[in-house]
Formats: sequence, C-alpha cells, structure tokens
Amino acid sequence: MSILVFIETEEGKIKKSSREAISFGAALGETTALALGSVSEEELATAGQNGAAKVLHVADDRLNAGLIQPYAEAIAAAMESIGAEVLVTAKSSLADAVVGRVAAKTGAGLVSNVVALPDTSNGFVVKRSIYTGKAFANVSVTTDKKILAIKKNAIDLKQDGAAAAVEALSVSLDDALFGAKITATEKAEGDVLLPEADIVVSGGRGLKGPENWGMIEDLAKTLGAATGCSKPVSDMDWRPHHEHVGQTGVKVSPSLYIAVGISGAIQHLAGVNSSKYIVVINKDEEAPFFKAADYGVVGDAFDVVPKLNEALKKAL
Repeated sequence: MSILVFIETEEGKIKKSSREAISFGAALGETTALALGSVSEEELATAGQNGAAKVLHVADDRLNAGLIQPYAEAIAAAMESIGAEVLVTAKSSLADAVVGRVAAKTGAGLVSNVVALPDTSNGFVVKRSIYTGKAFANVSVTTDKKILAIKKNAIDLKQDGAAAAVEALSVSLDDALFGAKITATEKAEGDVLLPEADIVVSGGRGLKGPENWGMIEDLAKTLGAATGCSKPVSDMDWRPHHEHVGQTGVKVSPSLYIAVGISGAIQHLAGVNSSKYIVVINKDEEAPFFKAADYGVVGDAFDVVPKLNEALKKAL
C-alpha cells in the first residue's frame, strides 16, 4: 500500500500533529511525506524519525501563503506521481479545506476525525470520532483512493526512525490558482498556542476576576502549557477571546486538560471532551464537570492551585 502524508509546518518546523500523521502512515505501509513551500532540508529529514521513508518537497515560494487551491493541486499531483492509494493528513483548519478538494480531484473517499488504524481484514474500515467525541463510527471506504484526516493526539508518536531522504518534486501550478490573496493574518499570542498545545490550563468564573489569573499562568508556565478560559470569562473581557475554549470557541484535544473554577456547561465540554485526560479543580462537589473528569479535586482553587504548582516545580 502506497501512503502519502501531507505535512504542515509552522515557522519552518513540522507540526506535532503532522508528525503523528506520519507515524499513522508508517503503521499502514511505506510512507512518503509531502512538504509545500519554504522549509529547510534538515527539518524535513527529521520526518524520518516519525516513520517517513522519504520526503518530497515542492519548494515553490508561492506556496508559502497557504492558499487552498494550489495546495490541493500540488497534493493531487504528488499522489499521482507516486501512485499513492492513501493520503494521510492531520485534521486541521487548513487540511479540512484542502482535502475536500483533493478528494474531488482524485475521486477518493474521505474520512475525517480518524482515531485508529483501519481494519483491513474485511475491506477498509475506519474508526472515527463523532458527536464532538461522544461516540465513534466505523466507516467502510470502498473507493480505490482514500484520504484519512487524523485527529490530534489519537495516534502514538513514533520517534525512533532514521533521517529521511529529501527529494525535490516539480509540480506545474498555474498562476490562476493563486488568484486569491491573503491580506492579513492574525495569530493568537503566547508561549504555547492553544490549538497546538499538549497541555491546557483553563480558568472560569470561579477565579472571581482577571486579577487572579496569575496562578493560572504560573501553573501553565510550570507545565509548559497553554492557557484557556470559559466563555463567560471571555465575554466579561477577563481574558482575550482567542483563549475561549468550547463549542463556540477553540476546540482542543490535548493530552491533559486542567479546568480550574469551571462548572462544566455542555458547551464547554463539547470543546474539551477529546482530551486524553481531564483534571477538574472546583470547590462545588456538584459541578457537572466532575462527571467528565478523569481526576477531580474538590477544594478552593486559591488554595489548591498554588500548592499544586509548588509540588509540580519540585517534581519536574
């Protein structure tokens, strides 16, 4: 089975979610990774650590803008050039927009939110997360070509491979594909960006005001985590809106989600229930969030969080 993995980069580095996609592909068969735009050969070679046999690089500077149409054209061309039967990508806002177009170009069946390797004992059956992580569906893909978008943190990351060979790939991209123009890009600020974070520490109204957010930031710094908040907190301008986690905010799927002083309304749970582990700190033992938690601490956040942070500093 020939596998092509589309890898995304940020500031010249391969994203962790794309490395997970490479590991997924390597578990299926011989995997070739594909990078678009300006990325160093040294960085691309590290994709071999995650299981890529080689990396194809379309080093067209026009692709640095991240436009959807030329990305789809380049990926479809790469699939054809190596005869790829399966395209694997991390699920992301960019990939969501791109792979639908690739599916239309190639006639591939597309499955998103994939959480496990396909079952090939009787066809090609893929397990995916549905209903914001509350249930799973097994989807049979019968097309010759297949596209799988892998949910973040659903796949174990392989890191023991050798450096991959990097090869230039020439793809003819018509100027008309670059008709759209991105005039401005606004990115969330912070040491760790919320959508990519492996650990998230969030606060709610239980913190009583923005002046008390220092202990959330201190705990996040100790853990190398991103900070988030509930919707009421962002609505009251205690925290910036890009930190709002929930159904109408940022949906996260970190390895660890720590909720401090958040009751656990259904809208918030919908944005975090894909987390591997959830820890809830709340003085209200009846808070709904405890029902979704893997671990819970019933106590005053102003007492628990500083002590937790001090203990972690000693342990880490």
